Amino acid sequence: MKIYKFKIVILFAFIFLLGCNENEFLDLTNPNAITTTTFWETEKQFNSALTTVYGATQFQTISGGLQVHEMILGDIGGTESWYRPFTFRNLTFNDGTYYVTDKWNELYIGIFRANQVIQNIQDIDPTTFRNNRKAEIEAEARFLRAFFYFQLAHTYGGGVIHTRVAESDEDFHKPFSNIEEITSSVIIPDLEFARTNLPEVWPTANLGRVTWGAATSLLGKVYLFGENWTQAAALFKEVIDSGIYSLTPNVLDNFTHENEFNTESIFEVAYNEELNPGANGDAVDDSPWESGAEASNMATEFGQLNFGAFNTLLPTYYLHEMFVNDEVDPDNPINDGNLQSKRLSASICPINGETLFYNLPIGERGGWAFGQSAYIKKYTNWYHKDAEDTNRRSGINFRHIRLADVYLMYAEAVLNASGDVATAIEYIDKIRSRAGVFTLQQYMDGNSGKFPQFHISEEVRGSRPMAEPSVENVMTHLRRVERPLELCYEGHRWKDLVRWGMVAEVFNDLRQDEIWREQNKEALDISGIGVAPLFINERIRPDFILCAQNYNPQQHNYLPIPTQERQNNNMIN
Repeated sequence: MKIYKFKIVILFAFIFLLGCNENEFLDLTNPNAITTTTFWETEKQFNSALTTVYGATQFQTISGGLQVHEMILGDIGGTESWYRPFTFRNLTFNDGTYYVTDKWNELYIGIFRANQVIQNIQDIDPTTFRNNRKAEIEAEARFLRAFFYFQLAHTYGGGVIHTRVAESDEDFHKPFSNIEEITSSVIIPDLEFARTNLPEVWPTANLGRVTWGAATSLLGKVYLFGENWTQAAALFKEVIDSGIYSLTPNVLDNFTHENEFNTESIFEVAYNEELNPGANGDAVDDSPWESGAEASNMATEFGQLNFGAFNTLLPTYYLHEMFVNDEVDPDNPINDGNLQSKRLSASICPINGETLFYNLPIGERGGWAFGQSAYIKKYTNWYHKDAEDTNRRSGINFRHIRLADVYLMYAEAVLNASGDVATAIEYIDKIRSRAGVFTLQQYMDGNSGKFPQFHISEEVRGSRPMAEPSVENVMTHLRRVERPLELCYEGHRWKDLVRWGMVAEVFNDLRQDEIWREQNKEALDISGIGVAPLFINERIRPDFILCAQNYNPQQHNYLPIPTQERQNNNMIN
């Protein structure tokens, strides 16, 4: 059961401009009405308003199932032609595509709500609030505004800066600012304020509120994306050394409803399938027309078709094969006779998987055909339900930042800042050890100081080359292997590939692998049950045939400015 829930409350501020006339009763004020002049007066009112800011994080484009449209852009997700994300897999979306518009709108709803709190709290007497609550409320709102702007900037390549509530039509007409301008003028100042004024931990009753660790981790990520390696490394090390966080012994605990807000969680968005049970999971926000679901629809997008879901997103052969090659260390005490890694079993479901799947043996209900070699487990209810909810509801929280991500970002930062290969491997290996697989150090100890290049398909190439632990090779491992394996379907991959400038490289590599599989279908026995390691049958799914041809970094690295914004904002060409 979740301890802290976000019940979304929408605040409507209506301003009526009434002319004077003989009907004096029109000038009377309803003493019971809540207006902009009477609302922003008490701590309780500011807490209610802050709850709406948290509520915006629940939007499906931000933390829910509609993220499939971005998760499919990179190298870890495929789909079928009958699903709407197909246009994103092929890079044929445009400025009028619904997801392009929806995410922009929902991020700005969050920004608007945060601006209301930040702006109105400035002139309130601090004695109105208990203890340090005034600064904490502002810090929470500023963290969330920074989070929304970070998502905006790195999804659209920038955005329109609004740091105050619009009061006139002219306030809506502002120019488009690039990533650097948004980062320096909004994101960094907001996060610096947040980390100065947020507590390290909250009382149990307030679990789910953002903390110092969330602000520090996101600020480190901001500097990482800006290639300010030294500052990024220092901030990540603060979080690591704080003693507040630790890796969960079981990686699965990061993707279920059973151990939420755990020791690894740094920034987590709460969902609940028990509140408002009749509401469809697609609608999380309260409105005048319907009650918000408070639930996520992600499990329905990810879950397998034969269990009440749609498997809209599918693991690529590249990701599947790397999971298979995540070689289990039989001497690691985390293992209990399993032949597949703990993070494979927590993340994807191949036909030869080792767990039950929706309380049945894997393969009991069809699937694993038509080129679909595996299905996604992360953020689905495979571990405790017979099927997904028919009303698209799931109560599994979404983790935007967890310690494993911080470890990998820290490894990247120190590699770039100082070339410290040993420290980078140390933190990569902490994650590999938790997964129950051989560490890079173990491989090096047994292979004359070298480790395998797991991103190169052994099935296609015949063998995996070994690599020296140089800065370049460890960075390649971190980028091509460790981050996709550990963080797949958590919303990071496309932004990573874009900032590294690697999109064309991975698309071309994986397209060549597809071509090889097409040319060797007979050897792969796709007309039968397929052969190890992937057991592909019926066809080779062509995930990269079009995106490898269509990719243009200027056109596709970021989503286009929505056509509605161009039409309504005369400051954007």
